Amino acid sequence: MNRFLLAGAAAALLVSTTASFSQTKLSRNEIINSLQGAQQEVDISADALQKAAIDNIQKYPGANSPNSLPLADKLASLRQFNVEITFHFDSANIAPESYETVGLIADALHTPYLAGQTFFIVGHTDAKGTREYNLELSIKRAQAVREALVTTFQVPGEYLFAVGLGEEQLRDPANPDAAVNRRVQLINLGYK
Repeated sequence: MNRFLLAGAAAALLVSTTASFSQTKLSRNEIINSLQGAQQEVDISADALQKAAIDNIQKYPGANSPNSLPLADKLASLRQFNVEITFHFDSANIAPESYETVGLIADALHTPYLAGQTFFIVGHTDAKGTREYNLELSIKRAQAVREALVTTFQVPGEYLFAVGLGEEQLRDPANPDAAVNRRVQLINLGYK
């Protein structure tokens, strides 16, 4: 009799654990809800954003960056979504376990809610390494995500612009080496 009670308790624990994992798992609808909706029109090009990151490194050499780009206020006003995409160490190769996340992004971008809108795919790093190296790595990683969306998942490339900001916009400036700073950000620029 006790074996049956233990088995039942274990099954209940498994169901509750599985339910909690499924509730925190990323979904296509979560991406859509974060990216859709009316917003003010902002005229920012991918080239201007990339140049702002390069200029920030030149203006504040070393590790003493103010962690804010001149265009940050404009970007903050746009609909956006941060997602963790894992890459192989010190490379722009997307880890196999992250292709599901890239696929969810593609599913969201293919919906009528977001189709035809323009997006920045922004790569960010933590502060390990030099700022110049991190900027280059983030550019390559943003380009890798864009390429996967366009080639593997058939998202129209004319709506996607890859930009790397390196460590210039840390998510957690108090912990510059924290994993939370390594992320990919989608920013909706609306219909162009």
